[in-house]
Amino acid sequence: MCHFRLYPGITPYRAFLRRPTPRERWVGPPRPRSSPDWRPFTGALSARSVAHALSILGAMFRWLVQQRYVLANPFAGIKVRGGGRAAALDNSHAFTEGEWKLVRTIADGLEWSYGWKAAAAQRLRFVLDFGYATGLRASELIAARLGDIETDGTGDEWLKLTGKGGRSGRVALPPLARRALERYLTERGLPISRSLWRPETALVGDLTGEPDIGITSTRLWHVVKRLFKLAADVIGADHPAAADKLRRASPHWMRHTHATHALARGAELTIVRDNLRHASVSTTSLYLHSDDVKRARQMGEAFVA
Repeated sequence: MCHFRLYPGITPYRAFLRRPTPRERWVGPPRPRSSPDWRPFTGALSARSVAHALSILGAMFRWLVQQRYVLANPFAGIKVRGGGRAAALDNSHAFTEGEWKLVRTIADGLEWSYGWKAAAAQRLRFVLDFGYATGLRASELIAARLGDIETDGTGDEWLKLTGKGGRSGRVALPPLARRALERYLTERGLPISRSLWRPETALVGDLTGEPDIGITSTRLWHVVKRLFKLAADVIGADHPAAADKLRRASPHWMRHTHATHALARGAELTIVRDNLRHASVSTTSLYLHSDDVKRARQMGEAFVA
C-alpha cells in the first residue's frame, strides 16, 4: 500500500500494479515470506486484481476522509478495466443484523411452532450458526469431517479444508462455531471430547443416524431455502421488501452475511479476506497471509457464542 506515495498521482501506481518494475525487485516465484528470495508479485496483476487492490485503497481513503485525517481521496474517480466485476466483499446478498436475528429466532421454534422434526431442526440450527460464524461455502460445509479440525500451538481451533479451485486452506473456528458443534454433537448422541471423535464423522449429518454419512448439497440447499421462505411468510404482511429478500436468498448468503457482519464488528478487511479465501483477491494474496494468531482472535471476537 505504501508504494503509491512514491508517485505524484495514482495513475502511475495503477500502472505499477499492471507491470511491477523493476522486475527483479518486485517479481519472483512463490516462496515462503521468510525466504530472502520472497517477492510480493509472481507477475503482472490481472485487471480484476488491480481493480480489487484499488477498491481496497479507495475504501481506506474514504474512511480517512470521513475521520478528517486527510482532505481528499486520491483514488476517487480512478477507473480500471474489469473493475465492474471485482467486488471485494459483496454485501448485496447479505442479511442485516436484524434480518439474521429474525431468521435465527424462527429457527429456534421450528419444532414447536412449525412442525419440523427435532433432528431436522437441530441440524438446521447448526448449519446456520456454524456457517454464519465461519463463512464456509456450502460445498465446504458438506465435505467437512471432525478429523479436519485441528488445534494449533496457541490453542486456537481451525478447520482444514479444500476450497474453490482445489486450494487447501483453513478457517478459524470462533466460539459461536465451537459451541454450535458441541451442541449438535450432543444432540446426535456423539461425544464432544476430541479424544473420542471418529475422524470420518460428518459435521452435518443426513438424519439416518449413520455419523459418517453427511447431508447432500441438494438437501442442504432445500432445507435452508425452506427456512428462508418460512421467515418470509411470517413477516410478509408487515415487511414485504424484507420478505422478498428472504425468498431470493440462498445458502451462500450466509457467507456474505458472515463477511459483512465481521467487518461491521471491527474485523480487519485482510482478516476477513483470509478467512474467506476469497477468489477475487489479488495474486499476492496467495502468498501474503495475515498473522494466524491475530486472525483467530479477531474472528473469535466477532462471533462470540
